[in-house]
Amino acid sequence: EIHLSCGLGSTLQGNTRTTTRKHIKFVRGGHPFGRFPDFIIMFIATRTSRHMQVMTILLYGSAAALSTTAPALRPQPTVGAGLRQRQTGVCFQASRRISTRLRDHRGSATAASCASRDPVKPQHIPEPRAKEEPEAFGLHGYSRQDCFSWMKDDNWQKVLRDPSLLRDDIREHLEQENSYVKTILEPTEALQKTIQNEMIGRLQQDESGVPSLDGPYAYFRRYEEGNEHPHFCRITRGDFEGGVWAQDKPLPPSHELLLDANALAANTTFFSLGGVQHAPSHALLAYATDTKGSEYYTIEILDLAGGKLLPDSLVNCSGSFVWASESRDILYTKLDESHREKWIYRHRLGTKQEEDTLVYEEADDGFFIGVGLTDSHRFITIESNDHCTSEVRLIPADKPDTPPLLIQAREEGVQYDVQDVGEALLVLTNRDGATDFKVMAAPLSAPGAENWKDLVPHQPGVLIKAITVIEGFFVRSERVNALPRLVVSACDASSSGAVSLHDEHVIDFDEKAFALNLKMGSEYKTSSIRFVFSSPTTPESTFDYNIPTRERVLRKVQKVPSGHASGDYRCTRETVLTDDGARVPITILYHKDTVLDGTAPLLLYGYGSYGASLPASFSTTRLSLVDRGVVYAIAHVRGGTDCGYGWYDPAGKTMQKKNTFKDFLAAADYLVDKKFTGKGRISILGRSAGGMLVGSAMNMADPSLFAAVVGEVPFVDVLNTMCDTSLPLTPPEWPEWGNPIESKEAYDYIESYAPYEQLSKRPYPHVLATAGLTDPRVTYWEPAKWIAKLRKVRTDDGGLSLLKTDMGAGHAGKSGRFVQLEDESFIQAFLLYTFYKTGSLPSLDL
Repeated sequence: EIHLSCGLGSTLQGNTRTTTRKHIKFVRGGHPFGRFPDFIIMFIATRTSRHMQVMTILLYGSAAALSTTAPALRPQPTVGAGLRQRQTGVCFQASRRISTRLRDHRGSATAASCASRDPVKPQHIPEPRAKEEPEAFGLHGYSRQDCFSWMKDDNWQKVLRDPSLLRDDIREHLEQENSYVKTILEPTEALQKTIQNEMIGRLQQDESGVPSLDGPYAYFRRYEEGNEHPHFCRITRGDFEGGVWAQDKPLPPSHELLLDANALAANTTFFSLGGVQHAPSHALLAYATDTKGSEYYTIEILDLAGGKLLPDSLVNCSGSFVWASESRDILYTKLDESHREKWIYRHRLGTKQEEDTLVYEEADDGFFIGVGLTDSHRFITIESNDHCTSEVRLIPADKPDTPPLLIQAREEGVQYDVQDVGEALLVLTNRDGATDFKVMAAPLSAPGAENWKDLVPHQPGVLIKAITVIEGFFVRSERVNALPRLVVSACDASSSGAVSLHDEHVIDFDEKAFALNLKMGSEYKTSSIRFVFSSPTTPESTFDYNIPTRERVLRKVQKVPSGHASGDYRCTRETVLTDDGARVPITILYHKDTVLDGTAPLLLYGYGSYGASLPASFSTTRLSLVDRGVVYAIAHVRGGTDCGYGWYDPAGKTMQKKNTFKDFLAAADYLVDKKFTGKGRISILGRSAGGMLVGSAMNMADPSLFAAVVGEVPFVDVLNTMCDTSLPLTPPEWPEWGNPIESKEAYDYIESYAPYEQLSKRPYPHVLATAGLTDPRVTYWEPAKWIAKLRKVRTDDGGLSLLKTDMGAGHAGKSGRFVQLEDESFIQAFLLYTFYKTGSLPSLDL
C-alpha cells in the first residue's frame, strides 16, 4: 500500500487558472518495509493558456534518495524554454525543501499532507461542559475557589463498595464524557482492534510459570488457551526435579488443578485475585478476591482434598495474608472505613471472623501496615512504614498467639527490614546516615539497634534494595548506575548470633539496559536461587542459579507466538545533564529501520515518585508502537531510586519535587537535540503519580513541545487531596509531598506545581485522562476535574480534552489478561491518532 496525499500543480496567468492532470508516475525503490517508495516522481501538466502548456515535476522522497536522484532529474536550460525552466525549477526546489521533512521508514509524512488533514477535534461535535459550582476553600490566610469540587460524591466510601450509589448528576456527567470520547475516537476503532489483536498474538495463551518447590510438591500458575485468569496447580517434586516437567512438554500425570480463577470470575463484571497461598500442610489453599475494583478483598479457604470451601470467610481485608506454621491460623490485615490498613488480626480456622484475635493496631493514620514472613518462614513479620520511617515486629510462626516482639521502635527518617539466619538477625537499614543502605547484624536474643553491627558497610552509589537469605547463603539485590545486579555470598552464623560472609561474587549480564528480578520460592533449605532477566529487546528468561557451582539452568524463555526478532530492535542508554548538574538516564527503544533524523514520533514515559525505579524490561505491548516507527523512551527521573536512594530522598520529594518535572523536560529536550524525535512530535505518558508528572510537565513546557499527553488514573489534584484527611492515602503521604495543612511553605510549594491548580489560559497538547470509579488510590474525581478545567482554560481551537472513566473498575483498570489489552490498545490508538493528526505519521492504516 502507498498512502499519498497529493495535489495538482498550477500556475496563475492573469486571471485565468486552469489545471489538468496528465500523468503521475510512481517509482518504487527497495525500501526495507516494502510499504513506502524511496521516492515518487509526479509529472503534472498545467495548461496556462490555449497555446502554452507547462510540465511541472514534483519529487517526493527521502533526503538520501533525493541527494542521489535529484541531479539526474534537474531540467537543463534550452533555447526558448525560459518559462518552462523557471516554472519547473521553482516547483522542484520547493518540493526538495519539503522532502527534507520526510522519512524513509514507516511513519513518513509531508508538510503538505499534514496541513490538509481535518482538525483533530471535529467542530460539529459539542464537548461536554461540566457545570460550575464554585466552592471556597480557606487555609493559611488564602482563599481559593474550586468550580468542580461537586464531582466528589460525599458518600464516596459507599460508592467504592457499591458503584450504583453514585450521585445521579455525577454519573450523568461521567457518562457524557465517555460518550464524547467514543464519538471523537470512533475513527480509531478499527485500529484499536488491530492493535489489541497484535497484543493478543504476542501472548502465549497456554503459558505456564516455572514450578516452585515446597516439600513434596512444586506449585505454579498456568493459563489455558482463551482463559482470562490463571489456574493454580501443583505437580510432585519428583516430576519437577526429574525433568518430567519442562516448558515445552505436556503436563505431567501428577498435575493437580487446585484453583480455577476463571470459575471464580464467572458472572462478575470485575474480578481481581489478591494473594494465593497454600498452607504449610499442603491440605488447604487460601485466596483473596475483589469483585468491585475497590481493593476491599475477601479471603476464602479451600479444602484441597474435597474441593470445597470452608465456612471461614474474611471480609474487608487487604489482599495479603500469611499462614502460621501449623496451618490452623491465618494472619491478615483489615481495612477501616477510609480504606486504611488499620489492624492485624489472627483467624483460627473454624471460628467466626468477629471472634478473631487482634494482634496489632496502628494508632498513626500516617503509617501503612502489612504482614509477611521471613525467608526462613520461622517468623511472621508485622511491618509499619510511612515512606521514610519504619519498624518491624516478629511473631514465631509456630506460636502465632505469642505477643509481637518489637525489634526497634520507629525513629523518624530511619528505615529497616529484617531477615533471620540461625540465631542472628540481619538488618537492612539506612541508620547512621547510610543513604544507600547497609546491612547490619545482631543476636536474635538482643535485636535492638544498640546491638546492630555493620556486616556490609554503606557504599555511596550502591543502593541495596533488598536482602534474601537461604540456608548457608546471602543475596543482595542492588542497583548501581541505574542498573540492577545480584551479589551472592556464603553466610555463616554462630550460636551466639555472630555472622560472617565470604566467597562473594556478582551475577553478571552483558546488556546496556536490562531488568533483573529475584523470584524466591518457599524453600529455605536450598542452594539455588531463581531470577528472571529481560531487556527492552529481549524477552524474559527464567534461570535457576546454583550458588556453589555458579551454574545457570535455563528453565523458561518467554515466547512470542506471532514472532519476535530481538535483532530488529535497538536499545540504548543515554544520559542528559540537567541545569543543576544531575545526570538523568534515559532508556530508548526503537526499530532498527526507524531513521533518527528528528522526524520520528516518540513516546516518553516516566514515574518519579515513592522511590520506585523503572526497570528496563521487555514488554510485548509497546511493540505495537515501536513497530510503527514510534521511538519509546523511559526517563529515569529523580523521585525514583534509579540512581540511588538520594535520587529520591531528598532530591525528588517534598520541597525538591520539582526536580522530577525538570528532569523529565530535560529528557524531552535532549531527545529533540539528539534527533531521536522533533519538537511537537513527542507524546508523554504517566500512570498514577506518573500522571502528576506528565500533568505538571505539560504546564511547565513550551506549548509546542508535546503532541499529546496521556494520564492514566492520574494523581493531578495534589493540593486538594493532601488537604483532605478523609482520603485513604492523605496522612501516609505527607512525608512524600509535604503537609499543606500544617505548613504554609508546603502549601505554597505544592500549589506551585499541582497540575490542576496550574492550568492556565494557554494552548495545550491533546490530552487523554482515564479514571476508575472505584479507585481508592486516585479517586475518580481527580481526572474528571482536571479535564473539565483544562477544557475551560485552553485557548487553542482544535485540541482534545478527553476523559474515559471505567464505571466498573478501580486503579488497575479492567481485569483479565485479554480484557486489559482493550485499555492498552485504546491508549495506543489515541497516541497514533494524534501523531497522525499532528503530522508525525502518514495514516492510521499502519
